[in-house]
Amino acid sequence: MTTMTSKKVFLMAATAALLMSCGGKKGGMPSFGDNEYPVRTVEGVDAAMQTTYPATIKGVQDVEIRPKTSGFLTQVCVKEGQNVSAGQLLFVIDNATQQAAVRQAQASVNTAKTAVSTAQLTYENNKSLFEKNIIGQYELQTSENNYATAQASLAQAEAGLATAKEALGFCYVKSPAAGVVGTIPFKVGALVSASSVQPLTSVSNVSTMEVYFSLPEAEVLEMTKASGNLNAAIQQMPDVKLQLKDGSIYNHPGKVTKASGVIDAATGTVQLIARFENPERLLQSGASGMIIIPHEAANAIIIPQAAVSEVQNKKFVYLLDKDNKVKYTEITVDPQNDGVNYIVLTGISVGDKYVTNGITKLSEGMEIVPITPEQYQQKISDQAKAMTAGEIVDAMKK
Repeated sequence: MTTMTSKKVFLMAATAALLMSCGGKKGGMPSFGDNEYPVRTVEGVDAAMQTTYPATIKGVQDVEIRPKTSGFLTQVCVKEGQNVSAGQLLFVIDNATQQAAVRQAQASVNTAKTAVSTAQLTYENNKSLFEKNIIGQYELQTSENNYATAQASLAQAEAGLATAKEALGFCYVKSPAAGVVGTIPFKVGALVSASSVQPLTSVSNVSTMEVYFSLPEAEVLEMTKASGNLNAAIQQMPDVKLQLKDGSIYNHPGKVTKASGVIDAATGTVQLIARFENPERLLQSGASGMIIIPHEAANAIIIPQAAVSEVQNKKFVYLLDKDNKVKYTEITVDPQNDGVNYIVLTGISVGDKYVTNGITKLSEGMEIVPITPEQYQQKISDQAKAMTAGEIVDAMKK
């Protein structure tokens, strides 16, 4: 959950929560005076809010290591959790067949080279004889064709050797990137193949971590409207914090770098990604935590959510005019909130008065007797003391 640093806001939130739990005239509680409602005057305060979202932590590069050939594992060259460099040998697959294929391909190359040398000598000798008119054009052309055929056979043999060496190379599984080795489900002697469901392991580059979290569609829409487009909204977002599973705050700030740009129809959210440096290797790929987005507002108008009613995604409060009549007034609020209070953007101003509790019983133009929230709280306490234990139990059931 999010928090408010302003003591005044904390007091407002606590009062609203208590009044909600105790408010109402039903359940045996004595009623207030006729039309008495708590009213608060709007004041501007400096507030620092922070909103949290569940997050998943992944390495900036998570690579599944899979074999390109089938065979029995003959060597496992690394351990789980080991740091490896790019190109480091991880596994060796039985390669006796591939080594034999390389030797055979190499022999074919040697034979083809010999044939090329012989054909070249024949062609050069025939050129000399042709110049002396000893042989005709047919013999010269035939020797030239044989030389070209021998060269083509050599190229084909060399291609076969390259293919055989590549197949042999597949038996030596190397890391494509620097990172940390994940789980190794296979042991020496296990039969593996490219079609195996499980990879041999994974290698995660954890020098920088990507933390995935999601924002509700409505919040993303508000941010986009305010900034012009989603990319601009992301660039304007402040540095974020990461709360780890044990409740501690990670000691390096993060920066939101990108968003999916597609709304998840199942959850109604947009996925965002924040990057955190990980020099101490404290963060591990696959871990979870909470992204904390700070939000500061100077001279902000903050009201408890208990004082706000919502109709068709629009928010309203009851303002009190000079004749003590209430006016049903639409407001707009900052999409980032702490779940207890709203920062109001439009609709009310400093000095306005609004009803804090009991708004479900109000109607447009209704005249009320305003009392302070403190008086309201005192009446709640007095009424609670006047009730019997049975009345309290009955009231809680309703």
